[in-house]
Amino acid sequence: MRIALFGDIHANLEAFDAVLADANDQGCTDWICLGDVVGYNADPNACLEKIREANWPVVKGNHDDVASNDDSLKNMNPVAAAALSWTRDQLNDEQKEWLRNLRMVRQIEDFTVVHATLDQPQGWNYVTTKFDAMSNFSYQFTNLCFHGHTHVPRVFVRENRVTEIPAETIPLEAGKKYFVNIGSVGQPRDGDWRACYVIYDLAVGTVSFRRVEYDIETTQKKIRDAGLPDMLAERLADGR
Repeated sequence: MRIALFGDIHANLEAFDAVLADANDQGCTDWICLGDVVGYNADPNACLEKIREANWPVVKGNHDDVASNDDSLKNMNPVAAAALSWTRDQLNDEQKEWLRNLRMVRQIEDFTVVHATLDQPQGWNYVTTKFDAMSNFSYQFTNLCFHGHTHVPRVFVRENRVTEIPAETIPLEAGKKYFVNIGSVGQPRDGDWRACYVIYDLAVGTVSFRRVEYDIETTQKKIRDAGLPDMLAERLADGR
C-alpha cells in the first residue's frame, strides 16, 4: 500500500491536480487530506468537491474552520482575512456544514493525522522547532504522525531525545517516533514554489517527499481575476 498524504491545498486547483496526477503515476492506492482545503487561492469549490466526491479521509484545518463559520475576522492577518471573507461567499451551506463536521484528529492504519498538533489540535499551534515538537510527542500514541499547517516540510524524530532530520526519503526505524510535516500543496513557504506532498509506503516502511511543478501562471491569474489581494499571487512564485 502506497498512501499519498497532502494538505494546505488552499484552493489552488492547478497545484492539487498536479499532485494527484503525480501520486497516481507513483502508484499510490490511497489518499489522505490533512486539511486547509480552502483559503488564499481562487478555487475553493473545485478543490473541496474533488475531495468530497472521492470520500478520502480528511482532518480539519484552521482555514476550513474559519471559512465554515461566521466568526469575526478582525484579529486575523488582513490578507488571510480578505481571502477567507471571499471564500465564505463562494461556499454554499452544504459545503460549510461538511467543513464544520470534519474531525480534528484521525488514526488510520498504524499512523495518526492532524492538521496542526496533537496536544492542542484546535489551538492551531505551529511546530517549527524540536522544542515545539516535544509537546506533541507526549500525545502521540502511534509511532508515526503526519501534520501540516506551517507549509514547510519537516521531520522530527524522538528516540532518547528529539531531533530534526532532512525532509527527504526516510526509512522508518523501530523504537522511534516520527512527527512529519508534509509541506503544502497550494502555498509552499520553504522557498520552493513547487507543490509538496508525501508518500507513505507501508510495505517497505518509508516516507518520501515529492515536489511537483504546476501551472502557476494560471493560478496567479485566477487570484487576480477574483479580486483577491495581489500579494497572494506574487508569493506563490517565491515559495513564501
